[in-house]
Amino acid sequence: MRWPGRRLLAAACVGGALAAPTGWLVTDRLEQDDDFCNACHLEPGLPLHLEIRRGFDARPPASLAGRHAAAGNRAREDAGFRCIDCHGGVSLAGRLRVKALAAKDAFWYGVGRFDEPSAMRWPLWDEDCTRCHARFDEERPRSWETPRFHQLAVHNVELGMACVECHEAHETGGAADVFFLRPACVRLQCARCHTEFEEGAL
Repeated sequence: MRWPGRRLLAAACVGGALAAPTGWLVTDRLEQDDDFCNACHLEPGLPLHLEIRRGFDARPPASLAGRHAAAGNRAREDAGFRCIDCHGGVSLAGRLRVKALAAKDAFWYGVGRFDEPSAMRWPLWDEDCTRCHARFDEERPRSWETPRFHQLAVHNVELGMACVECHEAHETGGAADVFFLRPACVRLQCARCHTEFEEGAL
């Protein structure tokens, strides 16, 4: 490589090294606002994020995400609950995953070729949920009570499936008194271990 080419490559590397942390910090600030997150996603005819935002803001809540929004976020002083509180990533790997997807989407949006997704491409990891919900239903049942699902140790932390496989955050239609779980979805997960829940078994 000739000297001018090396200088150009070095300048590009230095520019990238300076731009990456700046971009990280700027997007950290911008994504604190739900309206920023939805700004690219609310064009007419693109229903995914429009429906998600309506469900998130609905009162009374119609989804698990809406219930979180209505309850507020006790981890923050202003008590507001934002999209990024669940979708921001917890560990460094989680944050990098979110930033990489955001950079990809921003690039395609900027060149006019962004396609609104019809489903979440990268579902939440358990760590996104367990940052607030470390263990579940620790209260032991009384001797005459039928234990609830997470009161059984085998159904608690080491269950072997992701939280979002049962707890669909943005789906509507579930019952509010059971955290908006939808029976059809839950039965599919139960059938992974319990053959009596397989389709057609009951």
